[in-house]
Amino acid sequence: MTTSDTAPSPAPALTSRADVATEAPERYAKQLVSHLGRKVAFVEHHGTWTAHVADSVARIALGDGVLVLQAEAPDLGGLARLEHALGDHLERFGRRSELTVRWHRTTAPDA
Repeated sequence: MTTSDTAPSPAPALTSRADVATEAPERYAKQLVSHLGRKVAFVEHHGTWTAHVADSVARIALGDGVLVLQAEAPDLGGLARLEHALGDHLERFGRRSELTVRWHRTTAPDA
């Protein structure tokens, strides 16, 4: 048996998603990435921006009339921090358009 065979599996991640309806998803995505990008690097690939924050991942994706925010973390504290950073900033930027971010969490089967 090799060490990779005995290594424990990584803990299942907790995920959260918010689909935010807006007439300007691209504008808000660029504004959010530009602002948050001052603290963490985002990589863009086919309309989705991804940032790795410690052991967590944040994603901002474009949809048709929707901006999709996704957060993935190994624990509830990390998930809440990502939700706060993404959601609060977007709501502030979209205050005039009355954007509302509502997160929907998916927990691991054993959580």
